[in-house]
Amino acid sequence: MTLSEHITQLPGRVSFKGKLPLPILLYVLAVAIPFRFDVGPLTLNGVRAILLVTIIPLTIRLMMGKYGKVLLTDIMLFLHMFWALLALWVNNPLRVVETIGSTSIEFLGGYVLARAYIRSSESFGALCRFVIFVVCCTLPFALYETLTGRPILIELINNLPGLRSENNVNQEPRLGLERAQVVFAHPIHYGLFCSMAFSLSFVGFKGIYNSTKRYLLCIIITLCVFFSVSSGALLAVMLQLGIIFWAWTFQRISFRWLLLLGFLVFCYVTIDLLSNRTPMRVFMTYATFSPWNAYWRGLIFEHGMNNVWANPFLGLGLNNWIRPSFMAGSSVDNFWLLTAMQFGIPGFILLSGGYAIALWHVGRRPLDDYPLLWQQRRAWMFTLAGLTFTLATVAIWSSIYSFVFFFFGAGMWFITTEPKTETKIATSKTDRGGPSLRRSDRSNALKRTRQKPTSEDTDQPIVDTGRDQISDRTDRNLTRYTRFPSTDDKPEDQESS
Repeated sequence: MTLSEHITQLPGRVSFKGKLPLPILLYVLAVAIPFRFDVGPLTLNGVRAILLVTIIPLTIRLMMGKYGKVLLTDIMLFLHMFWALLALWVNNPLRVVETIGSTSIEFLGGYVLARAYIRSSESFGALCRFVIFVVCCTLPFALYETLTGRPILIELINNLPGLRSENNVNQEPRLGLERAQVVFAHPIHYGLFCSMAFSLSFVGFKGIYNSTKRYLLCIIITLCVFFSVSSGALLAVMLQLGIIFWAWTFQRISFRWLLLLGFLVFCYVTIDLLSNRTPMRVFMTYATFSPWNAYWRGLIFEHGMNNVWANPFLGLGLNNWIRPSFMAGSSVDNFWLLTAMQFGIPGFILLSGGYAIALWHVGRRPLDDYPLLWQQRRAWMFTLAGLTFTLATVAIWSSIYSFVFFFFGAGMWFITTEPKTETKIATSKTDRGGPSLRRSDRSNALKRTRQKPTSEDTDQPIVDTGRDQISDRTDRNLTRYTRFPSTDDKPEDQESS
């Protein structure tokens, strides 16, 4: 079995119909078309305008349990924002209202919006499809900007009366190429946004798009990431590829993810013992384009942690951090570190803890018998895994800050969904990591998918598969399983709708 066949092996071909909810459609468009405008003393952009309208009613409904049970992650993220409010109230009382107002709208607003509207495989699939489409549409603009240094979409919006867009950051060229920011505040934000579509296309749409289409989409996405010339964004794609390769290599080992965790711990301890540099400095060396960038980010981490230990409870807020005089720049290229510096260790624990708990619960759901849910869960997990490490090398703000936690919230439905409402497939197992068929059954199932579907009028996934054991040797045709099986083919252990 090849690598791509194993990643998300579905028994047969899957199709589903899913429409993207209008608020989600408008939100993603607002992320991709950054414009600002003034409303009295307030400066709003498209993302903030949408979230300003939706955050209060959606939050109330979320806490009332209208979108499934209230999760521990929900509580921890709201507590994180409350702690940020407290930290700024103590450190920067004159700026607390403005800063917390905009930050909470972007952070909690994006998360709650996804929790409210992305609640099924259909809506999640529609979101992934639209994000991939948006990323692919940016390719010609990224290519033009890489060759000319001009972000033409930003220039176009800035020329419209009453509207403003992001500033042209004019980053120094790398590898002889101009760095494309396209529609974001920084090239690394554009690269990070594009990298989030990689696993969604390669893993999430296995069995929905054919292999040629998925490979072409991955090439386009990788080109978009490359044109940002950002080491952090390229690292996200490489990490996703590494996780995919690991899943394929150890496909028959049920505890492969614990094995991966143990391997990472072993590497960390080994580097710490054998190298004259810290593991973080070694990681930065291979996660950046030049030794100078690695050295500089190592300095940021070292002195940033000194500031964390000096202000462990409420952090620094928006105050300048203490560092050597030769470090003139105040930027901190590490989102997790910056969170601990600004809001203290409790603020960091509430955010990272809620993040980790959600990943743990989603990863532990028993979805092996539900291939569509299984592969969508994998796509989301692989994307978040790559993103987690990348956020240790970049800082995020504005639209991409909101979108990261919007996408994080878009996976919370995996925790609360009831698999019995999805199409269940009778499969043989090669391992506990996911569904697959024997090679002969899979070939027959794929042949059957070339025929016209018999459940054209249902909006649920249609999956063709074969029985694990065929008792009648004279009948080699596979039984068709759908949510609405015919009377003749209805298996004994499947309930009719």
